[in-house]
Amino acid sequence: MLAFIFRRLAQSIVVLWIVYTCTFWLLMATPGDPFVGQKQPPPAVIAALKARYGLNDPWKAYLQYPVEVILHGDMGPTISYSNWSVAAVIKNSLPVSMALGALALLIAMWLGTAAGILGAVFRRRWPDHLITVGSLAAISIPNFILGSVLLIIFAVDTSLLPSGGWGTLQQLILPATTLALAYLAIVARLMRTSTMDVLHSDYIRTAKAKGNSSMRIISAHAAPNASLPVLAFLGPAAAGVLTGSFVVEKLFAVPGMGDVFVNACLDKDIPLVLGITMVYTVILILMNLLADIACAMADPRVAISG
Repeated sequence: MLAFIFRRLAQSIVVLWIVYTCTFWLLMATPGDPFVGQKQPPPAVIAALKARYGLNDPWKAYLQYPVEVILHGDMGPTISYSNWSVAAVIKNSLPVSMALGALALLIAMWLGTAAGILGAVFRRRWPDHLITVGSLAAISIPNFILGSVLLIIFAVDTSLLPSGGWGTLQQLILPATTLALAYLAIVARLMRTSTMDVLHSDYIRTAKAKGNSSMRIISAHAAPNASLPVLAFLGPAAAGVLTGSFVVEKLFAVPGMGDVFVNACLDKDIPLVLGITMVYTVILILMNLLADIACAMADPRVAISG
């Protein structure tokens, strides 16, 4: 296990370097100037601003940035947020995205697992057909359309929930549901397929022969073993609800890191875009690693490799 963790961490360094390199040079190649707005500043002012943010010498900035981050934890100042550092903006917005993502992940895992088991138990009957059609719709429809529909129904037409913002549980419900629906559908499909395979296993037939109730067979025997594919999907799903929250946070005016990232891209705030991208990459790597470890701990038959 320790050898696997160290090997994955070593691979992660290479992945981080590749992501950093691609992101940095793509940002440098992007047209536009973050220091030029409606008014054209004097060339001397632009040169001073580029020197302050380390953009006058791209190669020096490319080599110096990782050193500053590793040694001092300094991601530099932002361009679009006056007197704010990149680290301060991320520290202020990341907890919002984490809270939204955690609730969305909880909804997706709980309801998706229940729907998958229900679909397997009532295979080829109306609950299974309903869950299958709903899952396909949730996967196929983009979240900004789903979010807009939920806004119209629950915020505009009925006024049951607020249309956006942050600070109360009611304001969390619509964005978390929008973010969770696609992952809920994937979990339901995974759990349905896995549960159907498990229900035909020998130990399930043995449990039935011993006189166990259907509820006990499902809850104590089938569900724990059928949930392994869902557990393996937990890592990508956890990272996905964070990286996929850009549009949702913008749509519901949630002041999370996704909303900050979109604004930074529009303003070509190179230090902020770079910092947020690297934070998301680290989260993605850690979530996948934790999911692999959890699968190995839940089922010793799972071989950990590469």
